[in-house]
Amino acid sequence: MLLLPLLFIHLACSNALALDDATARTTSRPNELWLFLPIGYLFTVAIETPVLLLGLSKKFSFKERLFAGLWLTACTYPIVVLVLPTIFAEASRSLYLLVAETFAPLAECALFRLIFRDRLRHTRREPLRSFAVITLANLLSFIGGELLNSTRWLGLF
Repeated sequence: MLLLPLLFIHLACSNALALDDATARTTSRPNELWLFLPIGYLFTVAIETPVLLLGLSKKFSFKERLFAGLWLTACTYPIVVLVLPTIFAEASRSLYLLVAETFAPLAECALFRLIFRDRLRHTRREPLRSFAVITLANLLSFIGGELLNSTRWLGLF
C-alpha cells in the first residue's frame, strides 16, 4: 500500500528531478523569477494553507493556523524562488530542488517552533505533529508545482 503513493510521486516528479534529462537547469534570470514570485506564492499558499488549517492541532486557533499558512510561505518562498535559483544557476535542476525542497520545510518548522514555542513545549507529540503537517504541506505544494510545471504552463522551469 505504501508503494503506490511513492510510485505516483516518482512518476509525477521524474521530469522535475531531471531523471529524463541530466542537463536540465533551473532558470536564474531575475526578471522571470520576480514575475513568477507572486503567482507561485499564491499557488503555494492555495495548497499549503488548507493542509495547515486541517492538519495543525485545534490548540492553535483558526486565525493562527491561517496566519501560519500565509506567513511561513512568505518567509521561505522568496529564498526558494529568488535566491536559490541564482545560487544554483550552473548546477543541475535536481540539485536545486533537493536543496530548495529540504530548506523550505526545515525553515518553516523552525519558524513555527519559534513563534509557537510556548504551546509546543507541553508535549512531545505536538511539535512532531506540527512539523509533519508542515512537511506534508510542502510536499503537496512541490508535487502540485511539478505537475503544473510538467505541462510547461508557466514555461519558467
